[in-house]
Amino acid sequence: MSERNIEADLVMLQKLIAVEFRDPQILLSAVTHRSYLNEHREATWEHNERLEFLGDAVLELVVTDFLFKKYPEKPEGDLTAIRAALVNTNSLAAVSEQLGVNKYLLMSKGEAKDEGRARQYILANVFEACIGAMYIDSGYETARDFIAARLFAATDDIVKKRLWQDAKSRFQELSQEKASITPTYDTISQDGPDHDRIFTVGVFLRHEKVGEGKGRSKQEAEQQAAQAAIANKGWED
Repeated sequence: MSERNIEADLVMLQKLIAVEFRDPQILLSAVTHRSYLNEHREATWEHNERLEFLGDAVLELVVTDFLFKKYPEKPEGDLTAIRAALVNTNSLAAVSEQLGVNKYLLMSKGEAKDEGRARQYILANVFEACIGAMYIDSGYETARDFIAARLFAATDDIVKKRLWQDAKSRFQELSQEKASITPTYDTISQDGPDHDRIFTVGVFLRHEKVGEGKGRSKQEAEQQAAQAAIANKGWED
């Protein structure tokens, strides 16, 4: 978002997300990363962390209500897993990218250079912050309709391909079914300071590395590696 054209950019952003705000300043906060305010002390608005907190709760309620009604036969455990697959970081970041929100983010020059997983976190958080902003500005129904239009269509595919099952469990089942091998995981590297560590993990079928993933914990990196392995092996279907 251009510092000189914030007002015009907010108009464009509202068109992108197809929601008109009575108070665009709330939307401005939703797309403002904490780091931007550290570099721009003159800014008079808040960063998006509180809105993200609120939006996360609204998102969970909307998706839970939808899944509860859509799948009356499924137990709580399955519904929880399906919900997690529908609103994970990758899913929310992808929606933000599809919307084109990325170009309207306000962040520090350093954060703007981040790519990969770090950028996905920022995009996912902005999506939730926008939901929180909609809830405050226009109410639950507006936020619900926005979420429904952007996320619900993916549900059938998630259930059909069992994407709701965590990637490690799915890959283990597929590996045993298709190759009669139990996969193993190995930490390849650990980068960054202790408070912001990034783990790189490889997943192997015997001695063949079939996938690699990164994450802020070994568990997250293993999930990413398993998902990559499923794609690399062509076992998505």
